[in-house]
Amino acid sequence: MTKNVLFSVILIITSAQITSAITKNASLFIQTQKDSSRIAELNRYWERLNKTVIEGDFEGNKDCFHKDAVVVFASGQNKTSVPISVALIGWKQSFKNTKEGKTKVNIELRFSQRIGDETTAHETGIFVYTSTDSLSKVTNKYYIPFEMLLVKRNNKWYAMMEYQKPLVTKKEWDALK
Repeated sequence: MTKNVLFSVILIITSAQITSAITKNASLFIQTQKDSSRIAELNRYWERLNKTVIEGDFEGNKDCFHKDAVVVFASGQNKTSVPISVALIGWKQSFKNTKEGKTKVNIELRFSQRIGDETTAHETGIFVYTSTDSLSKVTNKYYIPFEMLLVKRNNKWYAMMEYQKPLVTKKEWDALK
């Protein structure tokens, strides 16, 4: 009788642990699928944003940001935080020069952290901004660490905050491979 009770207790405990493990694994699988979908959507957002810069598409770039977005510039001497409307005024000539073929721009991204859920995201990494003149001479090359806070509204991602941190080196960029 004692052996039967002991066996029953062990069986119950083992069953509970197996059920708990299956439930945790199923939850992890579902969360992984959600994260994969979110990351895929955000990758498309970044592709769209980068394409606007590379093609000099000012209006398209503007559309990647929420109307109340904020841009923080923390490199150089003039550290500042401005509404996206002000940042866009400062960027407009660069977009125009790119659109007209006076400059060529390339952007590459690498991420160090991607956090979020179905409607919010906080993305951290480094982007390399390279511009060349009409003779293909590199005029600027910056390694810019960034944080981007995004929201999803009506099935579309928008940047709420872009934080461009102080410049880093190629070595730090290479470390994100």
